[in-house]
Amino acid sequence: MLTIMQSLHLIKNDPWLSPYAAAINGRHQYYLERKKCLTNNGKQTIKDFASGHLYFGLHKTPSGWVFREWAPNATAIYLIGDFNGWQKDERYRLTRLEHGNWEITLGEEMLRHGDLFKLLMEWDGGCGERIPAWIRRVVQDEHTKVFSAQVWNPEHTYTFKHTDFKPDTSPLLIYECHIGMSTNEEKVGSYSEFRTNILPRIQKDGYNAIQIMAIQEHPYYGSFGYHVSSFFAASSRFGTPEELKELIDEAHSMGIAVIMDIVHSHAVKNEIEGLGRFDGSYNQYFYSGSRREHPAWDSLCFDYGKDEVLHFLLSNCKFWLEEYQFDGFRFDGVTSMLYYSHGLGEAFSNYGDYYNGHQDGDAIMYLTLANQLIHEAKPHAITIAEEVSGMPGLAAKISDGGYGFDYRMAMNIPDYWIKTIKEKKDEDWHPSSIWWETTNRRADEKTISYAESHDQALVGDKTIIFRLIDADMYWHMSANDHNFAVERGMALHKMIRLVTAATINGGYLNFMGNEFGHPEWVDFPREGNGWSHKYARRQWDLVDNPDLKYHFLGDFDREMIEIIKSVKDFQSTPILKIWDSDGDQTLAFMREDLVFVFNFSPNRSYTDYGFLTPKGEYEVVLNTDDLRFGGFGLADDNIQHFTNFDPLYKKEGKEWLKLYIPARSAVVLRKK
Repeated sequence: MLTIMQSLHLIKNDPWLSPYAAAINGRHQYYLERKKCLTNNGKQTIKDFASGHLYFGLHKTPSGWVFREWAPNATAIYLIGDFNGWQKDERYRLTRLEHGNWEITLGEEMLRHGDLFKLLMEWDGGCGERIPAWIRRVVQDEHTKVFSAQVWNPEHTYTFKHTDFKPDTSPLLIYECHIGMSTNEEKVGSYSEFRTNILPRIQKDGYNAIQIMAIQEHPYYGSFGYHVSSFFAASSRFGTPEELKELIDEAHSMGIAVIMDIVHSHAVKNEIEGLGRFDGSYNQYFYSGSRREHPAWDSLCFDYGKDEVLHFLLSNCKFWLEEYQFDGFRFDGVTSMLYYSHGLGEAFSNYGDYYNGHQDGDAIMYLTLANQLIHEAKPHAITIAEEVSGMPGLAAKISDGGYGFDYRMAMNIPDYWIKTIKEKKDEDWHPSSIWWETTNRRADEKTISYAESHDQALVGDKTIIFRLIDADMYWHMSANDHNFAVERGMALHKMIRLVTAATINGGYLNFMGNEFGHPEWVDFPREGNGWSHKYARRQWDLVDNPDLKYHFLGDFDREMIEIIKSVKDFQSTPILKIWDSDGDQTLAFMREDLVFVFNFSPNRSYTDYGFLTPKGEYEVVLNTDDLRFGGFGLADDNIQHFTNFDPLYKKEGKEWLKLYIPARSAVVLRKK
């Protein structure tokens, strides 16, 4: 009965879920039953269960090497590589164990650090070369482009110096980044270059977390890391495991948490490089039949109902936490996991759409187990769900009937901004609508708010700044050049970010370079662009050049982050709306002693515009129209603002705060 009451606490927070109590409790019970089964009736923990990486794969032993693999459909397996001329060799033949597992022990002289190898997998009716599923190092030949596993046992391994790091989540301020495109040069950037050149920028800008994409090895660079082939291998195109570990350790020394963008929602279809037909069967790791292939992503869908798949994926989570000291994960494609339809063509217009039997109970169970494991393995770890349908309970406590994520991405917000910019005239930007979109969320779930992520930067789409300014960015970004499109775009760019960041209830995210209005889009090297890196890099020289306007946006972003961090637990402070007027296009709200005032009107400035605020003296601490941020400097921000007495509001302790608010600008004041 206790379990039922605990799971129904999700409903206590939202009575509209009452009609679906049976479904909510059923999902929670299924998680508990599967957890009990996987942990031998509770005799061990889920953390103990998720240790496959310590058994499978290649491991150095005191007397040599041991290699193990799970391949139940295989009839024979051989190691082939540099050590035996890539030929079938009985000395390197694996022995079949119970439960579809295979093993080989080798003398120390039979494998050397750096050796390349694969598995020669045989099954009834065929054979094929395979990259081991649990391997930790995969490299691609520069000339042939062929991928191979690599024996990795360097003489000097990296030892972490900062082993007691605890992420700062008050609030969580995430800098989303991609190692390969973080360089200014037209090439693939490295872990070491990122550590040396980019981490100091992030620290200076005030962000306390980075979310790194494309860590798990993927054959096609242009997939942005989302078509994973080797789940335990850190991508070698950016450097070595030691260099990634040093990057993470250095980030920790700067107070920066490192979140990994993990992909467990699907896998690349490749058979040689990936798990596509690993042991000759089609459904070893994946669903069979029509559910095997993702209809929109050209990839394969994991069968979360299998114990062995749970073992593989849960061990993968634990591996990255322990081996590389990541501070948590942003789970990609959660919507695709939750529904048999992958969320495609679904309206999600009412609660019934979340409990109509079209949900994948095994995937829901896996996500709940993953969150249980991650927080068990590392209590201060951070988990974020990339989920667009609005599934209730996703970021609620497991004990309450939720799925256990710490945060969910507020994916409605970037969609809203793009839609507004594309479809509405400036005169039709309504503050009541902006307020609704930025603050509408479940009371018991924390979100990560953002104006745009990497998704909005991909080729075929446009970043916010490029939608606002477009081609004029090519000709009118000199600091002394006055151009209407540029001035409008920069003003709105700052206002959009400020209202998005100021209304968070969990955290805020920015994609690398967008803080300073990086021009154009993201397009990875591909046949269609002549394999060019021109749009798969970040032009840091733009923001570093004082003669260009980009640094105005970068400077504003830095000070905006500083203001947010100046309030303890800013994300948890109440948001009090003071005023909004769609007619005037004005919005004002308070958080603690900060007052945020916005005038979205493109052509109306207001003198002595009044709001009721707590009595006192207020000073301007941030102004989007400041000359330092590329504005016009129309208001004197050195003036101290005193509230004006009104006998009608004496008992409430409120008085009128009257301000000059220029058109298309926002100001933040602090009560002294």
